[in-house]
Amino acid sequence: MTRPLLDWHEAHRKTLTRGDRAADRLRNVMGSWFFVGGFLAFMIVWAIINSFKVAWDPYPFILLNLFLSMLAGLQGAILLIAAKRQDGIAAALSSHDYQTNRSAKKEIEELMAINRAQLELLNELCGRPQGASQGAPKS
Repeated sequence: MTRPLLDWHEAHRKTLTRGDRAADRLRNVMGSWFFVGGFLAFMIVWAIINSFKVAWDPYPFILLNLFLSMLAGLQGAILLIAAKRQDGIAAALSSHDYQTNRSAKKEIEELMAINRAQLELLNELCGRPQGASQGAPKS
């Protein structure tokens, strides 16, 4: 009647490929305030250096715009990969929850049958007619 406990998250973590783990790490880094602050600092330093010093990328900062466009394209792809994985995880968890609920329902029905049998035995021992129990509603 007992079923083994399953740590679904640990089992799932073992099935991840190197690409899946990389997408998750990149998503976690790129979606952090640390990344936003660091990238803003990088762009400010880029603008200051190119405004006063060597100026390999003068004012309209075309090279910086190219890098920002490439980063945006890569971030979009990485976020879509991570979102697709999250959808798969949510679907698998939903299926796992459904199976757990079915198993729990079966166990509860078995326990209720045992309870009914015990009530019938108690009624027999106390000399009450079948189906008559004290204060317990019929189900």
